[in-house]
Amino acid sequence: MKVVTGETMQQMDRRTIDEFGIPGLILMENAGRCCAEAIAAEYGGKKRALIVAGKGNNGGDGFVIARLLVQQGWQVQVFLLCSTEEIGGDAAVNLQRLDPLLVTVCAGSGDLARHASELADAGVVVDAILGTGLKSEVRGIYGEAIDLVNSCHAPVFAVDIPSGVHAANGKILGKAVRADMTVTFAAAKLGTILYPGAELCGRLKVVDIGMPEQVLADAPGFQFIDRVAARKLVRRRERQAHKGHCGHCLIIAGSTGKTGAAAMAANSAVRGGAGLVTVAIPASLNPIMEIKTTEAMSLPLTEGESGFLGGDSFPEIMTAAVGKDVLAVGPGLSLGGETGDLVRKVVAEAPLPLVIDADGLNAVAARPEILMARKSLVTILTPHPGEMARLTGLSVAQVEEDRIGIAREFCSKYQVFLILKGARTIITSPDGEIAINGSGNPGMASGGMGDVLTGVVTALVAQGYAPFTACCLGAFIHGLSGDLVAAAKGEIGISAVDVQESLPYAFNELL
Repeated sequence: MKVVTGETMQQMDRRTIDEFGIPGLILMENAGRCCAEAIAAEYGGKKRALIVAGKGNNGGDGFVIARLLVQQGWQVQVFLLCSTEEIGGDAAVNLQRLDPLLVTVCAGSGDLARHASELADAGVVVDAILGTGLKSEVRGIYGEAIDLVNSCHAPVFAVDIPSGVHAANGKILGKAVRADMTVTFAAAKLGTILYPGAELCGRLKVVDIGMPEQVLADAPGFQFIDRVAARKLVRRRERQAHKGHCGHCLIIAGSTGKTGAAAMAANSAVRGGAGLVTVAIPASLNPIMEIKTTEAMSLPLTEGESGFLGGDSFPEIMTAAVGKDVLAVGPGLSLGGETGDLVRKVVAEAPLPLVIDADGLNAVAARPEILMARKSLVTILTPHPGEMARLTGLSVAQVEEDRIGIAREFCSKYQVFLILKGARTIITSPDGEIAINGSGNPGMASGGMGDVLTGVVTALVAQGYAPFTACCLGAFIHGLSGDLVAAAKGEIGISAVDVQESLPYAFNELL
């Protein structure tokens, strides 16, 4: 599913009108019709709609909805948050098409509050207050209206985007409508996909309002990875496939007290479909690793300090890398003694595809310039916001403020692929491709989940998936596995091993 900013959507509207000759009135009529159809299908039992409308095109869509619902036998009342003289353009035309008796002007402070009991008794309240052009904080009569809509206890339907949500980043501009359903036009808006805006949309539905396919195709945007998109990425196994066809992963991981991270990454690579997995760890931890991993092979490496890898293990790693399809480095490594220098040397010298996570990222963050001189042609980094802050020298708050922009800039600078983890994980490529992951849930906020993701992505790269595809599919499968566990057990108390064990079921859901 394509996702665009509100500004891009406005440019698409203008191109549709100016270049393709489709009048704005037709687009508004189609938008209102699609909303009216969705409202009738979802809330048709009571057939009573109250529409709260602002003075812009969002309000104009609301006027079309009102007219079409009346034609279907609905009781409709429109509460207009401005004087009729303030309405212009296509919205004014559609206001004139309405029976004036349906419209109640509530342009003053406290006016709409007098109708609170009517709002509460509605079969559905339609939010047509503020649209995708909103940039400043909501105040005055519009803020009062949003508060009343949120307190009315009737189902709320949002037109295009819940009023008060910034269409470009999902932020709440002071206050915002909490909708049960949102119908958005032509393409999803970024603010309906990113949190916290996504949480206010309820069920999101994208509808076709007659915009030419070329306009949508040409518009800059982002890819939202949902089940429909993920199904197009995953491949079925050939009937004659054997383990040699499915790739061999080498995972450099583990240290004293952190063998669990190494085991989860290795076992998740197995569950992610890799034909063979070798996990290389400090030699003294090998007996523990052989207990924790059954299908994955373990490779004891020369230690620096007891229980930690050091510089002497570098030639062993390079020898082990021969014939492997991908090398992952980082889970549970720690950075004591010589380990950081070892990781940086591996990142610089290893010629095969790299997946870098956890302490691998922390080692790179100390000298990010090594990414410029690396021999690997494909390098994937999987940071959480804290690790991304260390990689960029920014604060976590700065990273969270502009996750997409910072991820895109980092990938362009260092020519890497990036999976920036979090609610709505951001996936970016060196060429500027951007995807947003649509799976996962808050129950996955527990230790070890990143190690599982590392294993899955590593396995997909080993199986020959293109790097960006491996990142997108890996992030989605990881989240979907968590969603399957949450559906069975609830969101509280999910462990990384739960998600790891559910990975084959997540693949099967897509296939």
